[in-house]
Amino acid sequence: MPKKVLLVAFQGQPMCFIHVLLNGLELQANGHQCKIIIEGEATRLIPEISQEGHFLNALYCQMLENGLLEGVCRACSSKMQVLENIKKEGLPLLDDMAGHPGMAKYIEQGFEIINF
Repeated sequence: MPKKVLLVAFQGQPMCFIHVLLNGLELQANGHQCKIIIEGEATRLIPEISQEGHFLNALYCQMLENGLLEGVCRACSSKMQVLENIKKEGLPLLDDMAGHPGMAKYIEQGFEIINF
C-alpha cells in the first residue's frame, strides 16, 4: 500500500543529507508519494551540492528532476546566509509558519514525517 512520506533534512553534514536523497528516490521508485523539505543547517549545503563535481550533485539533480523537493526554509536559508543562492537556484522557499515550513498541513494530508 503506497504511503505519503515527508523527509525533512535538518543536519548540515553531507553524509547525513545523502540519506535524505537516497531514501526519497527509493521511496518514489517504490510507488510512494515522497516530498523533501530542506531546513536548518541543511540549507547551507545547497550552494555546495548544486555545483557540478560535488559528490552529491548527481543525487541532488535527480531529486529535482523527479519533483521530490517540496521546498527550502526561508528563515533558515537567511540565517545560514544562503538565501540569495537558493533564489538563484530557483528553489521554492517555504515560510508559512513564522518564516519556516509548517508541518500541520502535511499531517492533515496524511504524510508521515521523518526528520534527518
